Formats: sequence, C-alpha cells, structure tokens
Amino acid sequence: MTNSKVLLPQPRRVNTARVAELYRELLVELGEDPQREGLVGTPERVAAWWAEFLDHDPGRTDTVFPQQLAAGADQMVVVGGLHAWSLCEHHLLPMHLVVTVGYHPGAQVLGLSKFARIVSVHAHRLQVQERLVDAVAEEVAKATGVEDVGVVADGEHLCMSMRGVREQQARTVSYSFRGCFSGPGLGDRLLALSRPGGRR
Repeated sequence: MTNSKVLLPQPRRVNTARVAELYRELLVELGEDPQREGLVGTPERVAAWWAEFLDHDPGRTDTVFPQQLAAGADQMVVVGGLHAWSLCEHHLLPMHLVVTVGYHPGAQVLGLSKFARIVSVHAHRLQVQERLVDAVAEEVAKATGVEDVGVVADGEHLCMSMRGVREQQARTVSYSFRGCFSGPGLGDRLLALSRPGGRR
C-alpha cells in the first residue's frame, strides 16, 4: 500500500561537455597542463561525477504499509547508521554524515529502505547539514502522515578538517525535532541512540 507520491525536486540534467570545458580551463588557471599524462580525461571524469551526483534518482521514497497498534501501545521506530556523502555549499568540499531517524508510527509504517532513500536524495546536492536534517524530517512526516519525527545527523566536514582550522577530529551534530520529539524525553532518547554504541 502506498500513499500519493511525495514530491521531490526534479533531477537536473548536467551539461557534462560544458562542465568538462570549465574544468579544463580551471586546470590551466591552476598552472596545470590538461594534456599531460595523468590529467588527460580528468575534466570529463569530473564532469561525469557531477552528473552522477546531482542527477541522482533515489527511487520511491514513500512506500508505506498499514499496521494496527494495540490499545495503549507506545511505539517508536528508529533507523540509524544511515551514511551519506554530501557537498558543503560554502566550499564545495565533501561532508560525511551519519543520520538517525525516529518517528512515532500511526496507522501506517514507512518501508525501512525508504529512510536511506530520503536521506540520499537530500544529500545529493549542494547542502548544509542544518537544512538537510530539516528536509529529511519534513519528508518523513509527509510520507508517514505523522508529525512526531526526529532526525539527528553527525557530520565530518572536510572544510574544517582539510582547510582552515584543520580540526580532523571535529564533528558537527545537528537535529530537527517535531511533535512529541520536541518536548523533554524523546529528543534526548533519540540523541542518545544516535551516538556510537547507543543502540547496542
């Protein structure tokens, strides 16, 4: 059983020929020779990667299944360890995120693989971590039909670890809590579950 399809941003088509041309120009401006051994074909490979990254199709993200809760039941579904790579829009450097999603199911549950697909579709763009957790929470709420959703992301940002302050051990934690997760208790539980070893 599925609900109406969640509307996602439409994939864009990357002009790989033009992107390759721009990378060739960039190599020249960086003092490199795009025709030297080792760089031949690099602009085309990088352009193909941009197309793969930005034109990513996650597939369906909204498959739900009906469920019947026992009277007075209090359930929470938590899916953790969702790894995603994205690009920081401030420096165009990678960030690696480990995402945990929790929600209180209602009359239907979201297929477990859809959590990874939802995270993936929002990671495959120029992004900031704070916006990503909000977007994932909003989409999970739409897909499940419930407002009780929490999303936590633990991120390593190469813009911090390989440039600037060069803090290689620094981690950024951000979260978006909605409904009952925004009150005391559940949000703290989800934060605890998102930490390494928290779900053991």
